[in-house]
Amino acid sequence: MTQSTDALTHFDAQGQAHMVDVGSKSSTRRIAVATGRIEMLPATLALVTSGTAKKGDVLAIARIAGIMGAKKTSELIPLCHPIGLTRVAVEFEVLPADNAIVCTATAETIGQTGVEMEALTAVNVALLTIYDMCKAVDRGMTMNGVTLLEKHGGKSGSFVAGK
Repeated sequence: MTQSTDALTHFDAQGQAHMVDVGSKSSTRRIAVATGRIEMLPATLALVTSGTAKKGDVLAIARIAGIMGAKKTSELIPLCHPIGLTRVAVEFEVLPADNAIVCTATAETIGQTGVEMEALTAVNVALLTIYDMCKAVDRGMTMNGVTLLEKHGGKSGSFVAGK
């Protein structure tokens, strides 16, 4: 289910929280891909896909929100480093049979630390934006399955979920 590491890196020898020192790490290309989904009533999904929601094009706005969320990750997660992102892509797949929308976000940088948190934040913010834009017609929407699919680059190498 999850990979185990020897130690939590955001705590020092005395158990105090700290920002990890990445100063001696090499700058490498780093990529992370995350996903999650939001489930809703069939009528809500029809509003989203038809583009007739009162607040506008839900998926276009959620895409921009996800990108903005990735860019603001270090302001939201206390011990994340500010990262110069070189690319953020947010994509949606509509699943009519499940009354769901899957969001997949890819974050990239050339730097000394990874972009997993940026990809995960992009997914969460995009899904929250869909919820916000549709809550007037469907307060029962659920967001679930937010997970890191893969990450590449850096000293720890690659991670692919399920492998």
